[in-house]
Amino acid sequence: MSESKKGVFATKKKNGEQSFRASLTFRNKHISLGSFADIISAGKAYEEGYRVISDDGVGISDYTSFSILSFDKFVVLINFRDTGMYCANPLVIRKNYISYYLSFDEELKFSKDDLFYYMSHRILRRGGHMYVNDYGMQLSLGSRYGIKAYAVEGRDYRFVNGDHLDFRYENIEILNMYNGVEYVEGNRKSGYRVKIHVAGDLIVGYYDDVIKAAIAYNKAIDILKKNGINKEYSPNYIEEINGKAYAEIYSNIGINDSIYDRR
Repeated sequence: MSESKKGVFATKKKNGEQSFRASLTFRNKHISLGSFADIISAGKAYEEGYRVISDDGVGISDYTSFSILSFDKFVVLINFRDTGMYCANPLVIRKNYISYYLSFDEELKFSKDDLFYYMSHRILRRGGHMYVNDYGMQLSLGSRYGIKAYAVEGRDYRFVNGDHLDFRYENIEILNMYNGVEYVEGNRKSGYRVKIHVAGDLIVGYYDDVIKAAIAYNKAIDILKKNGINKEYSPNYIEEINGKAYAEIYSNIGINDSIYDRR
């Protein structure tokens, strides 16, 4: 095999078609670069991979539409070259944070504490929804940071620096922790408004304490279910108080009459 074909070997797909795999070894780690339809493309992939690991001047911005390697593999090689830590996911370990590349133009940022999680969990995307597979379940990316599935940016949470791709812990501020609860500011008084959706939004009430507001939402669910409305509401789970305190608030909390009247 000529020098340009170094790192390439022929193989066959399950359907019997021939393909060519490219790979290289770096720091005693055997790294697959991918499968290609012809020996020329596979050879170019090896050459590009070898250039990336050999030249520390090559960076993410050097990836182009003419690159033979996949973008993910390009990122993996750069991170391994610069940090000595191999990860099959397209992340780069920075000095104070982690970059995880969804694409060339989309760089997610995470705290260093999340390194080993994202080394073993690939971020997937369906439409605008980002998630990971964890123990057989699909978990939304935001749920790891206290952002619930129903949450609305700007109302229930915000990114402090305005970058919605920056998931570093210090950049995420949770404004509303509980289902149906929203903090509102008024001219005379501010507090927590609780709404629940039936045919439209119903006001459960206004409360001066977020725990009371969360419990009021749960009570509204129970009332609606007794009235025969069998929607799949998600109750609030409240860890800040014990069962006795919860029961006392639940018993005494006021609920808008429209909730009792709804059938």
